[in-house]
Amino acid sequence: MTRRHLMPAAGLIAVAMTFAVSSPAPAQPGGTEPQLLGTYGDWGAYSANSGGRKVCFALAKPASAQLNRPGRQRDATYMFVSTRPAENVRNEVSIIFGYTFKPNADATVEIGSSKFPLYTQKDGGWIKNAAEEGRMIDAMRKSGELVVKGTSTSGTESTDRYSLKGLGQALDRTAQECK
Repeated sequence: MTRRHLMPAAGLIAVAMTFAVSSPAPAQPGGTEPQLLGTYGDWGAYSANSGGRKVCFALAKPASAQLNRPGRQRDATYMFVSTRPAENVRNEVSIIFGYTFKPNADATVEIGSSKFPLYTQKDGGWIKNAAEEGRMIDAMRKSGELVVKGTSTSGTESTDRYSLKGLGQALDRTAQECK
């Protein structure tokens, strides 16, 4: 299994922190600040430069988040679908869980009756079988919601529900921007 996400994840986290709480001001062309390409339903489409290379991504926050331990707090949670043309990466799904996982812990994404196992590293998750990523994206485009489940190092279980309204349009826009 290739871990093609390791370098970009840190960049996406930094990008997310600059704009996910509120919409960013328009970025300067060629700058490192993300540029909002459009908002589509519950998803935003963005482009940015990371190390001089163009990155495009769709981003959403969960519509609802539940923890099995009331009163527990965690950092912000996001789902990304990234495209990095210079690395020949298209529609890579990643999730920032907002808490740290134990080493070798797994998580899952459920879309309808389909389940996609994720492997985790620090506070991120990526599909275990990269060959399934296309099927996952197709399922996401056809569904209205997905559920992400994981367990933190302290044993706190999370269930996050993401609306998929507007995802298809956001992906189409990022594909247009990052050909």
